[in-house]
Amino acid sequence: MLRLLKCPIFVDIKQSKMNLTTKSTKMKLEKLIIAFVLVLGVSCSKNDPIIPNEEELITTLTYTLTPTDGGDDVVLIYKDLDAEGTSFDAEITNGTLEANKTYSGVITLSNESEDPAENMTEEVEEEANDHQFFFIDIPTGFTIRYDDSDSDGNPIGLSTIVETKDTYVGGDLTIILKHEPNKFAEDITIYDATNAGGETDIEVTFEMN
Repeated sequence: MLRLLKCPIFVDIKQSKMNLTTKSTKMKLEKLIIAFVLVLGVSCSKNDPIIPNEEELITTLTYTLTPTDGGDDVVLIYKDLDAEGTSFDAEITNGTLEANKTYSGVITLSNESEDPAENMTEEVEEEANDHQFFFIDIPTGFTIRYDDSDSDGNPIGLSTIVETKDTYVGGDLTIILKHEPNKFAEDITIYDATNAGGETDIEVTFEMN
């Protein structure tokens, strides 16, 4: 719909100095004026403020690893309540990963700057085609694979399968959530987001023991 409110135009045909000798000439002039108003209306609409899409604010990431053969969950929690990266905690709050084990991993996200906290996992699920997790700088003897996909069959990463080999001794694990990545980009893998593009919604590093 064309909006003309910001560009008022006052046209007084009676004041025109043109000699409207025939009804046809007057009609042509009126059509000309209408066309001018429409074009100007479109032009003015370009000056209307454009409100960009607000990116997700994620203050808390929880990665829960559950042994598939039973046992205690290993829970990794990252919190950055001011969302500035100036005061944050990244820690393992329960259990430790063991070698030669398989774990089912689930990531949950929230925005705890709101009261009550906003469930950001649901937003990522709703916009699954525009999100993908990557797991880089993984520890030795640690492998991970996606266990979910979006409507196009491409990975998301909220659900994963983790396996530890007998060589696992701990180390750093970095998790990155990309917004609007190119999931079809060449050479991107669960371990490498170099060519994925997009924006980083959150990036956290845990010291795995």
